[in-house]
Amino acid sequence: MAADEATLHGLDSLSVGGLATATGVSKSGILTVFANREAIQLAAVSEARRVVVAEVVAPVWSSEPGAARLRALVESWAAYARRRVFPGGCFLVSASAEFGAQIGPLADAVRDLKREWLDLLATEAETAGGDGRTVAFQVDAFLSAGITRSVLFDSDEELDLALECALDVVASLG
Repeated sequence: MAADEATLHGLDSLSVGGLATATGVSKSGILTVFANREAIQLAAVSEARRVVVAEVVAPVWSSEPGAARLRALVESWAAYARRRVFPGGCFLVSASAEFGAQIGPLADAVRDLKREWLDLLATEAETAGGDGRTVAFQVDAFLSAGITRSVLFDSDEELDLALECALDVVASLG
């Protein structure tokens, strides 16, 4: 729930009071689970990671490593974005934009999550014989732009274009 809210209003908007209102649990009840606001925010990042792994990575993990798995990851990510698993789009994209210039444990958690995604893309690209860093950058840039524009313009056509562009990058690997 907190990760969903973060994609709509930002991680910085999460609070003990907001979570209490959203869940119907008292503030003191929330504070028995989470020590403070930052703990809620960190839990939202952790939950977002769990969701992305379950929705995007796990379903395609049995694909052959390299280009086949990279293609499957891109297609799986596009399907996850199209389903609006997170109501505000992609948690990784929105949190990266929100915390890119920040410092502290929450910004570090967002960076770690984004790095994990980029490293996964790069590893599969390298296995396919490509320049992992470059391919990960290109694929992530297309997907990030696609979901940003899809949410902004309320159009899956933007996701279709992003998917096509990202798959062109994967196809260029041979």
